[in-house]
Amino acid sequence: MGVDVVLKQVSQPGTSPKRRRLQQVDAVLDGSDVFARICESSNLPMLNRVDPYGTLILTAQDMPQFLSEVDAVTSSVDRGTDRDILTAIRSLAQQCAAEASMELHLEGD
Repeated sequence: MGVDVVLKQVSQPGTSPKRRRLQQVDAVLDGSDVFARICESSNLPMLNRVDPYGTLILTAQDMPQFLSEVDAVTSSVDRGTDRDILTAIRSLAQQCAAEASMELHLEGD
C-alpha cells in the first residue's frame, strides 16, 4: 500500500488533450510504505488527500503548499529512514515547482 512519488515531464503540442504526453523524469519508490504511513498520520490537508489506492496529480502551483507540509512532517519524524524518503520527495517537489511543465504524481498501489 505504498505511495510512489513520480516526477513527470508533460508535453502537449497544441490544445488537444489527446496529444498530451508524459515522460517519467525521476521517482521515489515507497516499497516500505513509509510515505503512505506519514501521509495517513498527518493532519495536513494536502497530505491527507494522498490516496494509497489511487493517484493524486500535483502541478507547480500546488508545490508551495506541498513543500510546506513535507517540511512540517520532516521536522517531526524521528527515524532516519523517514527523514531520508521525505528529503528525496522534497527534492522532486522542488524540481516540479521550478518548471511549469512538470507534474508530481503520487501513485498508490
